[in-house]
Amino acid sequence: MNIIIVGDGKVGAALAAQLSGEGHDVTIIDSNSHVLRESAEALDVMVVAGNGATMATLQEARVDQADLLIAATSRDELNLLTCLTAKKLGCANTIARIRNPEYTDQLIAMREELGLSLTVNPEQAAAIEAYQLLQFPSVLKRESFAKGRVEIVAVPVHEGSKLAGIPLHKLYEIARVKVLVCAVERQGEVHIPGGSFQLQTGDTLFVTAALQDLAQLVRNLGLVEQKVKNLLIIGGSRIAFYLTQRCLDSGIHVQIIERDHERCMRLAETFPKATVIEADGSRQEVLDAQGLPYFDAVITLTGMDEENVVLSMFAQHVGVGKVITKINRVEYSELFRKVGLGSIISPKALCCSNIVRYVRAMSTASGSAGVLALHTIVDGKVEALEFRAGSDTRHCDQPLREVPLKDGILISCITHRGETMIPKGDTRFHPGDTIVVVTAGGGRILSQLNDIFAD
Repeated sequence: MNIIIVGDGKVGAALAAQLSGEGHDVTIIDSNSHVLRESAEALDVMVVAGNGATMATLQEARVDQADLLIAATSRDELNLLTCLTAKKLGCANTIARIRNPEYTDQLIAMREELGLSLTVNPEQAAAIEAYQLLQFPSVLKRESFAKGRVEIVAVPVHEGSKLAGIPLHKLYEIARVKVLVCAVERQGEVHIPGGSFQLQTGDTLFVTAALQDLAQLVRNLGLVEQKVKNLLIIGGSRIAFYLTQRCLDSGIHVQIIERDHERCMRLAETFPKATVIEADGSRQEVLDAQGLPYFDAVITLTGMDEENVVLSMFAQHVGVGKVITKINRVEYSELFRKVGLGSIISPKALCCSNIVRYVRAMSTASGSAGVLALHTIVDGKVEALEFRAGSDTRHCDQPLREVPLKDGILISCITHRGETMIPKGDTRFHPGDTIVVVTAGGGRILSQLNDIFAD
């Protein structure tokens, strides 16, 4: 596909690397010639210097021949104008990154007039992920599939865990719910395990389970599950705005520490039930004064990754039960986990995943079998994708034990007529079913369900 990305910032550069790596023809537009030069040298992409919202620049980039334009600059209004102009010049599909929560209702009401194929809000996506983690504090990560009916959760194997030392074929004796371990991370390496795989202390399991079984799974594994009643947010960012509303609606008391006076005033006016403290949340005396150890959960949302990491390590040191860290430089996430940071959220990574899912669905010959959801787990080493089986999907109605799958691919869940199944050897899938597939193929690109089969 021919794809134009307007904006060569963190999100634009990450998208360019991902999409060009998947074989798409990518053109980047940015007004900063220096960053364009770096992208041209590092990636197999074309670059155009200029204002991506102007007709002249878009015409120079041949927008009329593009299959998709992605507007990912730091300014919402510029992204909207870019997409409108691209649409006027003949680009069939446009995606805009829109971050301001004040535009949410307008985007819904004016979606048709704006001609947007998709809008992505990295901060809102990060807030949703953080809120989901607060519902089950003992899990490190949660990814939802099948309209929220299926979860892939990251479960740590701590010292003294019931799971330490057992082979996977005995997992049901402990979990007592139907689950499937779709991946295991051990000392930085990823395993797609079989039944004889023996778990060790320090492993992280990525477990597929039905949503209704998740609470029971956590209890049966002996994981401490203290409900979050008091949340401290350090940094009054846009993520804090979205997260605070969700938490207050669910009965969680929220306290926000923010150093900027104007932002504090806006937060206090918007959320009168929250406690807003105007102070420097990176200072230990401020955190001590607010009673940091007595909070059930802390999420660090400052604008600096390094500050968020240090604050999260301090919160864990004083005994906070659940700590969530926002980072943008996901290339260091494995290192961060090694130093004790469990739950990490990345707005940039979430934004990229949503757009890549859309691009893969566009690339699919048969729309019914295209990608419905895409999540990267284990620091991007594993992809979990949801597909819908179509009339042209091979091996429908065959027992899974007879279905030839490519190496490194696992079918972790099937949803048939609203009923979720953890598959066994005699399980079958049918046209219309949704199927969650996990792959650790090292660069393998799955765009449709037929890509998973070995024949």
